[in-house]
This record gives sequence, C-alpha cells and structure tokens, in this order.
Amino acid sequence: MQMKIRYDDAGHGEPVVLVHGLGASANIFGAQLAALQSDFRVLVPDLMRQWRDNGIAISIDTLVGDVIELIDEVGIETAHFVGHSLGSVVVQHLAVRHRSRVKSVALIGPIQVPADAGKQALLGRAARARSSGMTEVADTTVLSGTAKETRHDRPEIAAFVRELVMRQDPESYAQTCEAIVALSPAPIETLRCPTLVVTGDQDATSPPAVAKAIAQKIPAATYVELPACGHWTPIEKAREISGLLREFLLRIAD
Repeated sequence: MQMKIRYDDAGHGEPVVLVHGLGASANIFGAQLAALQSDFRVLVPDLMRQWRDNGIAISIDTLVGDVIELIDEVGIETAHFVGHSLGSVVVQHLAVRHRSRVKSVALIGPIQVPADAGKQALLGRAARARSSGMTEVADTTVLSGTAKETRHDRPEIAAFVRELVMRQDPESYAQTCEAIVALSPAPIETLRCPTLVVTGDQDATSPPAVAKAIAQKIPAATYVELPACGHWTPIEKAREISGLLREFLLRIAD
C-alpha cells in the first residue's frame, strides 16, 4: 500500500519525528532537519497536505494514527517525537497511547486544551476561513502569533508565517480549528520518558504559565523559555530550537 502521508526523510541514526502544527507544514522544521540529520534520522510528515489531497475528516485521533502509520511504513519501532503547537497535542496523545514506541518527547509551544477565549477565537478563524479564505486569517496569525521583535526586526520570518497560512486549504484549516476546540487533555502526568518543554515569552497560544504547568505535570520534563519569541518558535528562534533539540537528543540517545 502506498503511503498517503507526504514526508521528508533525511539522515541516519536514531529516528526523530517532527510534527508541525495548525497553519504550518513540514517546511516549518527546515532548520531543525538540517541541524539534526548529521546524527539522527529525521522524519517530518506534512500532515495537512494529505487532508487537502484526500478530503479525510480531521481529528486528533486520525492525526495520531497517521504518525503511527508513517513510522510503521518506514519500519521504525521506536523514535523521539517533537511536536509544535497542535503537533505537541498529537505527540502528547501518541506518547500516552503508544508508550513502548516513544523514546522521548519535546513539546514546543505546547497546549493541552484551549481556554474558552481561545476556543471562540478558533471557531472564529474556522468561520472566516470558510467564508472568505485565508487572507484575514493569515494576517491575524502574523499579528497575534509572532513576537513584536520578529515583526519589526525580521520581516522575512513574519512573511514566511503568512505564506504558510495562506497556503492552507480553507476547509481543512477550519476542520483542524474545530478539532482543537473539541480536545480532551492527554494524561501526560503518567509519562515517564525524557521530556523537553519550550515556549516563547510572547507566545499568546502557549504562554509561559501554560507551558510551565504542562512541564510540571511530567516528572522527567525540563522547561525552557525563550526571550523575544512568539508562538512560531521553530522559525522565530530557529537556531535556539535546533540547539536545544540537539543537546537534548544527544544527551539521551542510545
């Protein structure tokens, strides 16, 4: 059977799977793939691409299933899993449901369940995507999702975020927003694998208090907060995230 998920696969060594979030694609992890592939086999699925191509309904369960299907297809028994934003939710649920396949977890800009205001904002984004496409959603995402330093000093990063969101299929994006609203939290307090939790000091989706609370639930978690950083951590702080992941993974690799 042909694998329906499109993915990047580079390097050799212990497998690391990078899972992107809402509004993004595998391209958000370009810097991390380059930084890790000298020591690890790095797989980066493009989860939203397959929904656009196949028209399958989106849920956390199906996203978790797709990541497991990917590592099954390529013959990987265990891996390190890294998730950003919605990808962190996928990784949390995967790690709880498939413990024997998880060597470690890194959660970047993590969430568990959005607050009520966040749920309303997501439903509003879903409605705007369906009614008028991605332009307004993309502009709002840049304004609310990136740090003021990013927008002022690194406009090319803000432009990249906008481009990523503009390329989303409106219906798939709307369904993903609704899947996040319907989330139930994974029981991450039962995890015992090495865990890294990272957020930005200006992350409005995963504020430091939220990310720190997630880290405190996991006995083996290390928490890191990055200055002058919004929610698009892997590209706003590409060098820092790449370095943190390399240090974390090399320390615990077999």
